[in-house]
Parts: sequence; structure tokens; C-alpha cells
Amino acid sequence: MKVTTTLRDNGKVNQIVPIMQEHLGSVMNLARIKLLAFVLQALCVVQTVSLHKIASAMPTCVERDSNLRRLQRFLAGYALNLDLIAKVIFALLPVKTGLVLSLDRTNWKFGEVNINILMLGVTYKGVAFPLLFTMLDKRGNSNWKERTWLIDRFIRLFGAECIDSLVADREFVGKEWVEYLNNRRIRYYLRIKQNFWLRNPKSCQDVRAWHLFHGLMLGQERVYDKLFLLKGEYVYISGALLKNSDGVPELQILICYNRPEEAVATYKQRWQIETCFRAMKSSGFNIEDTHLRDIDRIARLTAMVCIALAWAYLVGEHKDINVKAIRILKHGKRAKSLIKYGLEEIANVLLRPLYKPKFDVFKFLSCRTFVRLNVFE
Repeated sequence: MKVTTTLRDNGKVNQIVPIMQEHLGSVMNLARIKLLAFVLQALCVVQTVSLHKIASAMPTCVERDSNLRRLQRFLAGYALNLDLIAKVIFALLPVKTGLVLSLDRTNWKFGEVNINILMLGVTYKGVAFPLLFTMLDKRGNSNWKERTWLIDRFIRLFGAECIDSLVADREFVGKEWVEYLNNRRIRYYLRIKQNFWLRNPKSCQDVRAWHLFHGLMLGQERVYDKLFLLKGEYVYISGALLKNSDGVPELQILICYNRPEEAVATYKQRWQIETCFRAMKSSGFNIEDTHLRDIDRIARLTAMVCIALAWAYLVGEHKDINVKAIRILKHGKRAKSLIKYGLEEIANVLLRPLYKPKFDVFKFLSCRTFVRLNVFE
């Protein structure tokens, strides 16, 4: 299969190249930066990580198979610096202080291969920007060392002072993990299981977590201003009776290091990383379409998807606010996500020669663009 020989897309994608040179020019040569630009362009057009489809959509005048081999060599042999990719995404963040970090895991299976990604995202207006991740070479939950490695990596790259708090679901609880967060003095709001034992350090009496919230009505919160011991670590306890995703009332019990009165409100931001995962999967880039089996290659492909996702979200947000708002359905939700809205705009710019955009989508890849956000934050 041979792609078109016209260069109408080349002029568009060449606008990405100098922007990526700003971010990566000190460590990547021009040929690799161009390939990355081609992949970003193709990801936003085909909205899948299928290498064959990406190769077909790359705006070059060579055959698809040549693009495919070039892409395969890049994923197989080039040690893409994932810390540098994280810095690119962090540079695109409209806010860089008071960050609520969301930690979660997504997994799927291709054949007999388990693909398991532990992700740390920065929550922002309904989505978590995928910033740092690690590929878990196993099934199931992460351990406390894998989590602490991810947080230490964030602090090494961006500093601890920009963190407001960390939120995570019930699988991210354990003595060593809580001890680490306490010692690091990182504010956290972690959900625990209802049957966990808690000890009153004054009376030395043990109580099930659910018992502390007995009698709550739907929508009510309860905050304890005294410390409890959870697996030997001092924590504050907060909770609320809320409806779960199925509409069934369920206790949400949270532990924290300080400010327990903010626990329930802050923890609500945790779901934003699930929005990120949906965008990476079915409602955006269909990352489960990959037929790669090597976790290092999957990690490199995932890193490029993370950049494309951040770009698409920012384009969609800008268009929604400044050009044409997304239609709101009867149940109060948008007819499409901001990421999908942004992908449509980018694809229109790249594929339709007669399309006249209201703004420059390429500038949203540049960190120098975000001084403009003060206008509509």
C-alpha cells in the first residue's frame, strides 16, 4: 500500500517539528523528532495505536511498509527518555502548583500477555493528564515499592512543593506505603475497605472502619478530628455515604495525613484518571489495539499517546470555551468529551485543506502558549 504523494499534510506536520525541537532538541536528533511529530499527527488522525494504521497516516511520500519498519525500529531500539516526555507534558499543564495527583492502574490482556500500567496523573478540570507511569511485569496490584518509586520520580523531576495532595482507591493501601507518605509529609486521601481494623490509641480498642460511620444518611459526611492507628500508622479518618457508579449507596471511607475535613471533596477528583484511561482506550486512542508484547515498546508507544492526549484535551477545552461549546445533553453531560472534541479539530486541520480553523491548534503543544490561559482560567 502506498500513501498519497501530495505534501499537503507535510506543511501541517512541519509546524509540529519546531515545537517538539523546543522540548526535545537537546537530546533527540532531528530525524527522531520528525518521526515523533509524524506519529503525533497520525495518532490524532487515526485515533488508534495500531502501527499499520499509524504508518498509513504518516505524512511522508514513502510506502506504508517503509513507515512501518521505521516506526518499529524506533519502538524497538530507541531508548525514549520517559522522564523527558513527562517534562513535556508538565510544561503543557495550564497550572503547575497546588496539584492533586491521582494514582491508579489500568490493565488488559493481549493473547497470553498481561499489560499492566501504573499511572500517576495530574487532575485538571475533569481529566488527569497522564504524567508518569511504569509498566508492571505481572498481573494484579502494584506493591509499595513500585508506588514509592513513581512518587520519588515525580519529586525528582518537579519537586514536592507543587503537590497539594495524592488521591488513590482501595487497592493503594498498606503499612509501608502509608508510612512512606507520612514520612515524606505528602498529604494524601486514600480510600480504605470498610472491614479494615482501626485502633483508638488512647483506649487501645479496635473497631471496624464501617462502624465509625454507622447511621450516616445518603450524602452525609463524618470527620473524626482524632488520630487512629491503621496497621501501626497514625491517620485521620473521614467518610461519607454516597452513590457508587451503579447508583447504589456505598460507604466511602478515607484516611489522610492532615486536613481530614477536605478528604471527601478532594477525593472526588480521583475519578479524573479514569477519564484519562477511557480516552487512552475506547473513547480516544484505542491503546488496547496494540499487538506489541514487549513492555518497553508498549511504554514508548504509551508515552507518545500521553502527549497526544494532553494536546487534544487542551485544544478541545479552548474550542469549547472560546469558539463553540459542546452541546449539553438532558442528563447534564457533554455530548462528547473535550478530548474527542480536540481530536476532531486537530484532524480537521490536518486533513481538510479548505478548513479554516478559528485558532492555531499547533500552539497548544508549546509551553510558551499557556500564558494565554490567564485570560479564561
